[in-house]
Amino acid sequence: MNQAVLVIDVQSCIFDAVPAPADSGVVIGNINCLTAWARAAHIPVIMVQHEQPDTPIAYQSAGWQLQAGLQQAESDLLVRKTTPDSFLNTNLAELLAKQEIKELIVCGYASEFCVDTTVRSAAARGFAVTIAADAHTTQDKAHAKGGFIREHHNRTLSAIRSFGVPIQALNTANIVGEMKSAASMGVAR
Repeated sequence: MNQAVLVIDVQSCIFDAVPAPADSGVVIGNINCLTAWARAAHIPVIMVQHEQPDTPIAYQSAGWQLQAGLQQAESDLLVRKTTPDSFLNTNLAELLAKQEIKELIVCGYASEFCVDTTVRSAAARGFAVTIAADAHTTQDKAHAKGGFIREHHNRTLSAIRSFGVPIQALNTANIVGEMKSAASMGVAR
């Protein structure tokens, strides 16, 4: 199917924080649904983990670990990053090229930083992108609630046409249903 699922920064120090990101339990549940479907369909799942030395998210620290509620599999691929862009100074592009991936399904944290930057970077590199609209989140901010920020980015990113590849925002149930339907009809994505 030439797709991969990117799960960005669903890490302990972020999701176990008080207060937690907006709708964090629902978001992790949606990510788990999406990744379970992907694994069953032999679509690669790539876990992206942010790190910064001498902070609670330092490489291999307790905070750096993937959040305990996030379901993982031995087949999942791992990417370490140090900027909001999951491609910049990482091996992500190489992993995707090796597997001939053409389309990314993106979910995780934070809607306005790492999700937004990675979606734009992926599109700039020619990848079609589906944003899992109900499977990314952020903290509430003084100027806007996390759910509003998520919705803003779903609408803004899916309205971008200048990259020349499609960017769409679909809920998890629609992604899983649409992809199952395409597969049953023998449609290559």
